[in-house]
Amino acid sequence: MKMPAQPDSMPAALPSMGRALRRAREAEPLLLTVAFSLALLAALPDALLALWLSVLADGVLASRRGLVVTASIGLGASAAATWFLRVISDRTQRRFRERLTITLEAHVARLQASVASVEHHERQEYVDRLSMLRNQVFVLDHMYWSLFTTCGWILRLIVTLSLLVSVHPALALLAIFALPTVFTSTWRPEVERTADERGAWANRLARHLFDVATTAPPGKEVRLTRIGARLVDQRRAAWERWYRPLASARSASAFWQTLSWAVFGAGYVAAVVFVSAVLKASPGAVLLVLAAGARLSAYIGAAVGEIGFLRGFWLDGSRRLAWLEDYAASLERGADAPAPENLRQGIAFEHVCFAYPGTERLVLEDVNLRFEPGSVVAIVGENGAGKTTLVKLLCRLYQPSSGRILVDGVELARISPDAWRSRLAGAFQDFFRFEFSALHSVGLGDLPRQEDVPAVAAAVGRAGADDVVAHLAQGLETQLGPTWPGGVELSFGQWQKLALARGLMRERPLVLVLDEPTAALDAETEHALFERFTAAARQGTADGRITILVSHRFSTVRMADFIVVLDGARVMESGTHEALMAKEGQYAKLYGIQAAAYR
Repeated sequence: MKMPAQPDSMPAALPSMGRALRRAREAEPLLLTVAFSLALLAALPDALLALWLSVLADGVLASRRGLVVTASIGLGASAAATWFLRVISDRTQRRFRERLTITLEAHVARLQASVASVEHHERQEYVDRLSMLRNQVFVLDHMYWSLFTTCGWILRLIVTLSLLVSVHPALALLAIFALPTVFTSTWRPEVERTADERGAWANRLARHLFDVATTAPPGKEVRLTRIGARLVDQRRAAWERWYRPLASARSASAFWQTLSWAVFGAGYVAAVVFVSAVLKASPGAVLLVLAAGARLSAYIGAAVGEIGFLRGFWLDGSRRLAWLEDYAASLERGADAPAPENLRQGIAFEHVCFAYPGTERLVLEDVNLRFEPGSVVAIVGENGAGKTTLVKLLCRLYQPSSGRILVDGVELARISPDAWRSRLAGAFQDFFRFEFSALHSVGLGDLPRQEDVPAVAAAVGRAGADDVVAHLAQGLETQLGPTWPGGVELSFGQWQKLALARGLMRERPLVLVLDEPTAALDAETEHALFERFTAAARQGTADGRITILVSHRFSTVRMADFIVVLDGARVMESGTHEALMAKEGQYAKLYGIQAAAYR
């Protein structure tokens, strides 16, 4: 089965913006409508102030008391309504934004956490996009506020231009003079954003070096090697590599924006001279042009500023969000087959090749293997031979570059990643330290039973981690991690035992993967644990369960039914321990070397 193409290019701007709007409408339909309506309503009284000033001037100069009273009431009512509606609008929009923030952040987090592959964490262009999106997700809610505000400024502009045209149609040309400001304000953020993303890798490097210099995990080595000053210098250099092109782009775009405002200023002066000297209009009309023109300048400045924000953040952020949605969907496309309940034919690798994203070097080359139902499979080889990569492909963390993996005759790419992973269990050597309570840190290996104390205790027992829990002051209720209230620190080996327990929470997985999960333990302890896993696997052969052991200790893997020897990206040998020893090939040689070292 050929995998669907993944979206490398960013989606179009306007459709992406429409998708973001639909998400807001689906999340908070009532608040969206109310907030947008109030933003428009609050714009009207403010835009009419120039009209009331014109009426007031004509009333005072003509000594017409009625006009003066009407204008005074209009000015007071407009000022009060502007203040009142602005306060109500701001409070409503704040509530809308706060509720929407949770929805959007949860959506982005869910997308990144549920993407079937981990490729987006390793391809530089994808990492840069996600880095920018993570920065933008915290202001995504502000984008909706900016849209409401932009519409309010546009409404003010329409009312103001209508007032100017009422004096003379030629004054509509002021809108023409404003076009350069609109253009530069929409163009400027894109230029700056492009420069920012082009140097995103350097910005990430600067943040990484800062974390290395200031956080606890690398603290011991930073001090022993005395590289603190060097880290600071390297961080400064990385920051400069990011900031210099960005500062240059900002300076160039600022020049053109200043020039565009100079064009509008010239048009405004010409409009005032035209009304007062050429038309010889009434003082009220001249005041209307002065007030409306000045407000037009303020409105245009605010509108183009918001448009620039929308152009630089919303369109940019919504495109990244739409790309992430499309990318996640592309990995699910075509995955319409259910995960098997039992294994009857086993798992087969057919001419599988794989190279990590962004590289051309094959980590696995033309791999052909078959894991029989109910078997215990051991994968051995030197570091970099491709052992962990083979396991990751089986877990659907990556897709083969070519070839295919079959599960009971069905291509693995056709099985839903979520459905397939619900049938998997295991532990990896590069485990993560979940700083929750010990109960939750282990229990999340099987979410439906996360709070099930007997189930968690049983998993702890299967992993041989009883001694770890016994030393915790509050047992399974103990908070892990010294930075939390009442939290405790564990040794690497203790963390690894809890990670192994987490991987063993599912009692009857279809495939159990143990990728050197006991590397921090001594050989005798690892051997005893693997003996227990092997015995349990052979008791569950009715459902065809396959247990996969990855280890560099040959004394441990000899108990497996089928041993795979990887070297230089290829399968060099495979078979039982006895058959491989009789062949006197690479396995026998490595086994002999390691056995001699333990004598």
